[in-house]
Amino acid sequence: MGNLSLFLQHLTNGISLGSLYALIAIGYTMVYGILRLINFAHGDIFMLGVYLTYFGVLYTAIPWWLVFIIAPALTGLVGLLLERVAYKPLRDSPRITILISAIGASFLLQNLGIVLFGGRPRAFPVPRILNHVVKVRGVSINVITFIIPVVTILLLIGLTYFITKTKTGMAMRALSRDYETASLMGIDINRIISITFFMGSFLAAVGGIMWGARYPQLMPLMGVMPGLKSFIAAVVGGIGNIAGAVAGGFLLGLGEIMLVALLPRLTGYRDAFAFVVLIIILLFKPSGLMGTSQTEKV
Repeated sequence: MGNLSLFLQHLTNGISLGSLYALIAIGYTMVYGILRLINFAHGDIFMLGVYLTYFGVLYTAIPWWLVFIIAPALTGLVGLLLERVAYKPLRDSPRITILISAIGASFLLQNLGIVLFGGRPRAFPVPRILNHVVKVRGVSINVITFIIPVVTILLLIGLTYFITKTKTGMAMRALSRDYETASLMGIDINRIISITFFMGSFLAAVGGIMWGARYPQLMPLMGVMPGLKSFIAAVVGGIGNIAGAVAGGFLLGLGEIMLVALLPRLTGYRDAFAFVVLIIILLFKPSGLMGTSQTEKV
C-alpha cells in the first residue's frame, strides 16, 4: 500500500471516529447549554442504546433498520426519565449537588448494566450490508466508515434546523441565554428541558449504534471512555456550542488516529491524547475553540 493510500485509510478512519465523538458530544453540549450541567451519565446512556439495539436485533422479529430507529427513541425516553428522577428535584440546589447526582447516576447505570447484561463481552450484530468492504484507490474501507460521517452531518443539519427554525428550538436558545428571564416570559421550562434530554440521549444512542457497528464488542463499561472523550471534544470545541462540539469531535478523532499512524510507538498512549489536548485548551483558551466566555451566577 502506497503512502497516499495509507494516508487516505487513516484519514477516513479519523473522520469516522471523529463523527462518533461529535454525535455524543452534541448531547453534552445541549444539556450544558441550557442547565449548565455536565451530564456524566451521558456515556452510559450511549451504552444502553447499544444494548437495546443488540437485544432488538437478535431477540425480536423487527427488521434491523427499524430497530436502529426504535432503540434510540427508547434510549431518549430513558434520558428523559433520568432527568426527571436525578436532576429535576435538584434543579434549585447548588451546582455541586447536581454534579454529585450526575456522577451517582453514571455509576448506577454502569452497575445496572453489569447486573442486567452480564460482564461478558458480546458481539454486536452488524448487518451484512454495513460490513461490506469497498475499495477506493487501493484502500479497503467498510461501508459503515462512509455511513457514519453522513449520518452525523444529516443529524447535525436536522438539529440545526430544529433549533433555529422551530418555536421549541427558539425556546431552547432563550433558555440557554437567560434561564430566569425565559421562565418569566412564559416558556414551559420543564417541557424544554425534557425535550433537550430526549434529543441528547437519542443522538448518544445513534452514536452508540454506529460505534457498535464500527467496533463490534459490547460491554457494560463501554461508554466510559467514549463518553469522557466526547465530553473533552465538547470542551475543546466550546461546550454549549453545537457547532463547536462537532468541530471538537472531528479534531479529536482525526488527531487520535493520526497520532497512532505517524507515531506507532505512542499507540499505548492513544487515550491520553484527548486529555493532553484538554489540558492545552484549558490553559490557553478555556472557553474552547468556538465558545464564548460566560460569567457564572452564584
